Amino acid sequence: MIEIREVHSRSELRKFVNYPNVLYKGVPQYVPAMIGDDLSDWNPKKNPAFAYCEAKCWLALRDGKVVGRIGAILSKRANEKWGLNRMRFTQVDFIDDFEVSSALFGTVEAFAREKGCDEVHGPLGFTDLDREGMLVEGFDRMGMFITYYNHPYYIDHLTRLGYVKDVDWVEMLIDVPYDERTVTRLDKLAERVMRFSNLHLAETRSRRDYQPLVEKFFRLVNTAYSGLYGTVPLDEKQISRYARKFIPLINPELACFVLDEHDELVGFGVSAPSMAKALQKSRGRLFPLGWIGVLRALKVNDTLDLFLVAVAPEYQNKAVNAVLMNHVLKGCHKMGITKAETGPQLETNHKVQNQWNFFKTEQHKRRRCFVKKLD
Repeated sequence: MIEIREVHSRSELRKFVNYPNVLYKGVPQYVPAMIGDDLSDWNPKKNPAFAYCEAKCWLALRDGKVVGRIGAILSKRANEKWGLNRMRFTQVDFIDDFEVSSALFGTVEAFAREKGCDEVHGPLGFTDLDREGMLVEGFDRMGMFITYYNHPYYIDHLTRLGYVKDVDWVEMLIDVPYDERTVTRLDKLAERVMRFSNLHLAETRSRRDYQPLVEKFFRLVNTAYSGLYGTVPLDEKQISRYARKFIPLINPELACFVLDEHDELVGFGVSAPSMAKALQKSRGRLFPLGWIGVLRALKVNDTLDLFLVAVAPEYQNKAVNAVLMNHVLKGCHKMGITKAETGPQLETNHKVQNQWNFFKTEQHKRRRCFVKKLD
């Protein structure tokens, strides 16, 4: 007998957030998210998205033991923007038992009907900057802390429950080039772009200098990402929240902010050395000692995680991406980084995928957003 219990208390929320660490214990590809971030996401006092979202989460229990979890988010702003009437499911995990998965999704679907929705889709978060997409290819590859990992059997469960593909994201593994021909070619192209478009790089002396830049780049995200699947503009409180998350990860060698002659931000690329192995060791906890491994990973590493890149619409056909890549490439050489991994990119976003034509790449993962029409 499966009991579905709505999460109300802090202890229940901790069980909800920690459940993937239990389910994927011993799975070498699984990388936990930061526990503190997941806890704050479900706290209306800390997550500004609750100003326009309703959200609930549930645990599935059998004989008092947690055997699954799922969350639901009604993003009123997303439905208004896209002219839809959808409920999002999020942070779903379960054992390989159809009784468990059907009870979890049945609960979300009942909540969706209660709110007048006619479809359920996901996995998606409160915003486009949260984790999204269920892994459908690349189960043998190590994940990133900004993405979900899931067992292959999830797909079979969702198909049996009537969910179908809505959209896919792909992820690329990139060989960092060290050959003189590629490096010189990219460097010369970046110089020409800077000179022709009268651009320059932002100069930063300390982390304090990053605050206004990071806030500007999230405003640019609102513009550059506005047409992408499921996106909703970030408000000022959300921008401040995400800025606080990103600033500690920024290394001036691996982050690039491109300004025009008026010092307006026209492009940016933010990346950081992979924290995957460090977070595996700490099980997603920074305290009391997890932060030591994370700091070490940010200084000594052979793999780079590419988080966000965006260019203002009026500059998107002017090869500004070459400036961003050239700066990050030089940083990779200084740190001895040999591999770079992208976050999820919509399979239809050919502009983003074409920017990797300079490099040797492998599409090594694919993840999917599923959708189901409700009766």
